[in-house]
Order: sequence, then C-alpha cells, then structure tokens
Amino acid sequence: MEDFLDSLTGGHVTAVKVVLASVVLALACYQLVLIAVAYGKLRLGFLSKAPASGAHRAVGDTTAVILLIVAAMCLTQYGFEGEDHGEGNATLHVITGSALVIVLALKVAVVRWWRRLGRLLPLLGTTVFVLIGITWLTSAGDILR
Repeated sequence: MEDFLDSLTGGHVTAVKVVLASVVLALACYQLVLIAVAYGKLRLGFLSKAPASGAHRAVGDTTAVILLIVAAMCLTQYGFEGEDHGEGNATLHVITGSALVIVLALKVAVVRWWRRLGRLLPLLGTTVFVLIGITWLTSAGDILR
C-alpha cells in the first residue's frame, strides 16, 4: 500500500496529506457557518435555513470522505506510531485523529439511523470540529509552521 501511495502522490505523501487536511479544516469552518444558519443562530441575507441545512449535509459527506482518505494515508504511511515534526505531537495526533474518526462515525450513525438521538448532534458536531482543529494543528500545522 505504501508503494501505491507513493506512486499516486508522486512520492509526496506528506504534502498531499497536508493539503487534504487543510481542505478538511477549511470545510469544517464552512460547516460551522452553514449549521449556524440552519439552526437560525446566524442570519445571512443570501442563505436561508433549508439550503444551509442541505449544503451542510452534502459538504459533511464530502468532508467525511476526504477525512477518511487522509486517515487511511496516515495509517498506511506512519501506522499508530506517528512521526514527530519537531514538536513531539505524534501521540496527541494519533489520539485526536482516532477520536475524530470514532466521533464522526457516531455522528453519521445518529444522522442516518439513530435519529431519536438527534439532540446530541450539536455536541457531536462541535466535538468533530474541535478534533479536526487539534488533529490539523498536531500534523499539518506543525509542518506548515
């Protein structure tokens, strides 16, 4: 699998992961705005609740796929040991990245199958957002610094 990733990325696996992780972080920020509009916490003249909610769902699905690709790349390239980028954040990165995948899976399960637990969605969404931020800071953030 490592050879496949190397050939797919032209030998720049880390650079591709940094770009994709940064896209996930940007989309997570966009998601925050969309759900604030959908819940009526933020009013934008050009976007109403229903389209914001639909966009949140579609962008969330896309973000989840990109996030899982990045996670698979991380596991394939580094495993659970990780690689420090000068700050010793590999352990925190592995913990937050693993928690992110678990919480995201739980959020998707609530949205798609366990709708009666929908009251947990704001907490789960906030947790996903915070975990994306910490995971990004302990990897892409370190590399870009």
